[in-house]
Amino acid sequence: MKTKVLYGFIIGIFLSVTSCSRAEESGAQKDTSLVEKVDSLQDKKILIVYLSRTKNTKVLAEIIHRKVGGSLVGIELDKPYPAHYQTTVDQVAQENRTGYLPPLKTKIDSMDTYDVVFIGFPTWGMQLPPPIKSFLNDYNLAGKTVIPFNTNAGYGIGSTFDTVQQLCPDSKVLEGYSTKGGVERDGILFVMEGDKEKSVEKEIQHWLVKIGLAK
Repeated sequence: MKTKVLYGFIIGIFLSVTSCSRAEESGAQKDTSLVEKVDSLQDKKILIVYLSRTKNTKVLAEIIHRKVGGSLVGIELDKPYPAHYQTTVDQVAQENRTGYLPPLKTKIDSMDTYDVVFIGFPTWGMQLPPPIKSFLNDYNLAGKTVIPFNTNAGYGIGSTFDTVQQLCPDSKVLEGYSTKGGVERDGILFVMEGDKEKSVEKEIQHWLVKIGLAK
């Protein structure tokens, strides 16, 4: 009887050790896979472009740039929008109705050399801003990884991310990031500072890890 109990005890220890070894091996394989994924993306040449009227989206772009490197470019128009908020709202609404694409002053050299393109913008009228549509019309991003990021006045991304997907049919569009910025309509302009900036930076780090662009 004692022999059977002792035998069962030994078998139990053996199975436990084997199970732990397999679990550790599986965990190691998962960790290696994650590292390989991150390394493969970090080896790519990165471009970060952004449109920012009140500088909130610009801060997001700068945070991303600090974390992933690459080239950082702010989008400027040949003819800037009016400083008056409502006048700009009306102009953008007209551009969206007619499909007008405002010419860009900003030019990107050697777009073909970039593998990953971050595209940042505010939500305007729950839609993608016309200058971003101009950018996506001017440059062929086929075969590239495209990653949108966004600031908004509290109403969310609207149709912006869907439009990026539609305008980049031959690109790999990854999960985007969005956060609340200023509310220009109410005179609340730049808010991406202090505790707000620190909080957003932590969120961006988590997002970049999630999509495989940071460890």
